[in-house]
Amino acid sequence: MGKPSPKICAVCGREFAWRRKWADVWEDVRNCSAACRKRGLTEVDRELEAAILKLLTARRNGASICPNEAAKVVHAERGGTSEGWRELMEPARMAARRMVQAGKLVITQDGREVDPTDFKGPIRLTLPRRALLQSKYAGRCGSAR
Repeated sequence: MGKPSPKICAVCGREFAWRRKWADVWEDVRNCSAACRKRGLTEVDRELEAAILKLLTARRNGASICPNEAAKVVHAERGGTSEGWRELMEPARMAARRMVQAGKLVITQDGREVDPTDFKGPIRLTLPRRALLQSKYAGRCGSAR
């Protein structure tokens, strides 16, 4: 029997592979590391996910945002000042990876979709194409028979 398929970490959204020490509990493993298990999902994580969706739905169809925009919104809503939003950048990127895995978001670089578990450098976030089509035609699919 081969190794089980990789999983996606519930906290950081990165892919992780089976390890021998998890052989007996692989079905229960949800996190890639002790750090992610200890950190868990926080209220800020949920706020970042909500901010990403709110920013994207407020833009024209097909528009994208940078994760720092969501970090700045959440930081301001929590009463932060100055450059403290930078501490939310990695959590914002983690939120984006989780949202990609849930089918709610697409991560791009230079206009091309990238693997959410393996990107480096500046990224943009946008809604998936099917969500764009749904919002574009919302209200047009009435029962006019």
